[in-house]
Amino acid sequence: MGALLVDSHCHLDFADFEGREEELLVAMKANDVGWALIAGVTIERLPAVLALTERFPNLYAAVGVHPDTQEGEEPDQDRLIRLADHPKLVAIGETGLDYYRLEGDLEWQRERFRTHIRAARRTGKPLIIHTREAAADTLRILEEEGANEVGGVFHCFTETLAVAEAALRLGFHISFSGIVTFKNALQIKEVASFVPLDRILVETDAPYLAPVPHRGKLNHPALVRHVADEVARLRGIDTEALAQATTANFFRLFGAANHA
Repeated sequence: MGALLVDSHCHLDFADFEGREEELLVAMKANDVGWALIAGVTIERLPAVLALTERFPNLYAAVGVHPDTQEGEEPDQDRLIRLADHPKLVAIGETGLDYYRLEGDLEWQRERFRTHIRAARRTGKPLIIHTREAAADTLRILEEEGANEVGGVFHCFTETLAVAEAALRLGFHISFSGIVTFKNALQIKEVASFVPLDRILVETDAPYLAPVPHRGKLNHPALVRHVADEVARLRGIDTEALAQATTANFFRLFGAANHA
């Protein structure tokens, strides 16, 4: 394959990959994966993320506090804006809402989300959105906070076609993970067939959600090619065309300099 892919969302700073970074980058190259974006989940982990992007020119970063995170620093807008001032830091996130694991009054989660959106608008950087069992509130808050001014991506999309349509109307991209390769993921396959080609991204969410035929194993960026193969198959195009489109989408959305 001539065109290179981008893994638009992974977590290479996690302990699963410690000491294996060179190996992962070699595997990426062997599988025509040219770049990867490491999404933030805590402020405490950001130095490790940035260190990876400084060590490897084809890695990028985002700063954010995952909606599930209940410990560690809770940054305000100004803190996020200061942290985002790094040449390899191209987005705010991941951020959003997750009502799956947590119960009770989750207003703190919604306030955190608003803080991230406001920081994104002030920096002009796009958002990386995580939403799970919270689509209505996610869309509502994005609209209320004017997130369409910066756009971004709904990562690891698992929602309905109606949610995808609403996200697209707000100017967001849709990113598909290894879940799209799962046999029973019919709803996600439908969305992958529908989303305009110029609004699609592909990702691994590594170390999670390894695609078929590696399901249940440790995921890593090289395996994003299986995601691309499936999305291309669903759309009736070849993987090369899908790679060209999704890579162009990535660099257009994130304004990242091509360091490869």
